[in-house]
Order: sequence, then C-alpha cells, then structure tokens
Amino acid sequence: MTQLLADKFGVVRKEVKDELDLIDPKNLDCLEYKIDKLENDRVRRDLNRQLRQQRNHFKSVTYDCNTDIDNLKNKVGDAALNIEICDRYVQNWQNARTEQHTQKIYDKEAPSTQVIEFYKQKVDQEQRVHTEVELLISILINETLDKVEHWMAKYEKDMEAMDLKIQLKKNDWENTEERRIQLEEKLKKHGEEIENWVSFKDKREADRLYRENMNKSACMIQAWWRGLLVRFELGPYKPVKKRPTQEKDKKKKK
Repeated sequence: MTQLLADKFGVVRKEVKDELDLIDPKNLDCLEYKIDKLENDRVRRDLNRQLRQQRNHFKSVTYDCNTDIDNLKNKVGDAALNIEICDRYVQNWQNARTEQHTQKIYDKEAPSTQVIEFYKQKVDQEQRVHTEVELLISILINETLDKVEHWMAKYEKDMEAMDLKIQLKKNDWENTEERRIQLEEKLKKHGEEIENWVSFKDKREADRLYRENMNKSACMIQAWWRGLLVRFELGPYKPVKKRPTQEKDKKKKK
C-alpha cells in the first residue's frame, strides 16, 4: 500500500540502508553510537513537533478560508438585495415622474415644445443613469463571483497540497517506524549472539584451565615417579653388572 500511494502521488522513496552494518558488535558501548541514537531521537521529536504545528496551521487556514467564503456569500446576497431595491426604487421613481409629467401636460392642455423636449431629455438622462447603475451593479456582481470562484479554486488547491504533505509525512513516519522495529529485532538478535559468544568463551577458558591443570598434575606425577626410579635404581635406571671376561681383559692391558 505504501508503494502504491508513493506511485500515485509521484513520491520517490529512498532506499533504507541498514545502519547496523556499520556497528561493531564488540564495541557497543562506543560513545559515537549513543550520540547517533540521541541525534536520531531528537530529529524524530522535531519532526513530530513540526507535524503538529502544520496540522494546527492547516486547521487555522481552513477556518479562515471558510470564514472568508461565508463573508463573500453574505456580500453577494446583500448585493443582490441592494440591486433589487435600487431597481424597484428607480422603477417606482420613473413611474412617478412619468405620471407627474403626464398630469402637468394634461393640466396645461397646451404645453410648449421646449417643455416637452426638456422633459424628454430628463427622461433620457434618467434612463441613461438607470442603465449605468445596472451596468455598474452587474460589474460588481461579476467581480464578486470571480473572487468567489478564485477563492474556491485556491481552497481546493491548498487542500490537495495539504493532503499530499500529510500523506508524505505519514509515509515518512511509517518508514521510520518500520526501520525502528527492524533495528530493535536486530539489536535483540545481536545481544543473543553476544551472550552466546561470551558463554562460549567462558566455557572454552574453563576447559583450557582444566587441561592445563591436568597437564601440570601429570608432569608432577611423572617427575615424582622418575625421581623414585632414579633414587631406588629401579627400571631403566637399574645398574648393569660387568662380565668377568671384560675384567680379565682390563687386567691384561694393565
């Protein structure tokens, strides 16, 4: 599953090297190994702290984005309501002005051409103002909608980036946890091997001392036995009797 997730998000996984290959089993009390372990523990604590900080930051950013979206929605609703009110006001005002002009024309029965042209211009101006107001309000609505779409797209993009970062951190944590378990198993195995080797050395030393003591004892017994044979002239140390012929030959020679 870890490999599939890494392939999905395009994550290049680093090969996990066996750190125990560089460890000398005969020098486990080395200060360098202890310093490396403390450094690795410190890095792991820093990574956990950074992960917690990033989670809190993601929550705060998500909350702020939701608040901004709610505010934009309220502004859009208020803008639509204001547009409706302005349209209604302009329409009623235009109707009132038209009725007023009609009533004046009816009252005078013979309005002049200048007055009619003046009021036509006023109506055109009012219509132009009304059109410009509608255009301005439409532009504001479109700009607000564009901002809403922009923030929604940004929110989705940020959420995807956050999910990817969380997945990467999760993968790193799983790899670290797996490596820690492997190291614990290997350390346990090395400990057993060291205990077996120590017991073998102790047994071998005891056998060597036993053979040495037995050899010394045998040498002492042999020396004592040879001393007895020499003192009492027994066995190969027994004196040899000379032959009579040999004694006669010696006398003749003299």
